[in-house]
Amino acid sequence: MSTVDDTSALSPAEIEAVTALARQYEARRGACIEALRIVQRSHGWISDGRLREVARLLEMSADELDGVATFYNLIFRRPVGRHVILICDSVSCWIMGYETLRDAFQTQLGLRLGETTTDGRFTLLPIVCLGACDHAPTIMIDDDLHHDVDAARLDALLERYP
Repeated sequence: MSTVDDTSALSPAEIEAVTALARQYEARRGACIEALRIVQRSHGWISDGRLREVARLLEMSADELDGVATFYNLIFRRPVGRHVILICDSVSCWIMGYETLRDAFQTQLGLRLGETTTDGRFTLLPIVCLGACDHAPTIMIDDDLHHDVDAARLDALLERYP
């Protein structure tokens, strides 16, 4: 389980969305990843309280659902910033400037990988591959893929994410 607990309940709309999704599966647990994504879209992350509630709706134990949630690196079990920056550290990105780009992000944002800026604006996380090796180095901010990223242009890029 996460180190941060939030006992806030799911909203009626979230409960309905998860329940409707679960009805599409022979075994309700088949909806677990998308159910977690529904909740994460509303809250930005999955608290222990919300995880327990989703598990109950899907007829799973909280431990089983936590195992799924912690396996997938795009399900966040701790609070994250308003914008999540995923920086690809695959071989292609590494060769094409990952270290320089990572260092520029860390310097400009005043944080290290896995941390969130003090104003809660950005969280910087590594990711194994974003599937754009021909345009390395690559990052993703929220749902936006950016390739051929140049550390010298970070200011302009980050300004698009208030």
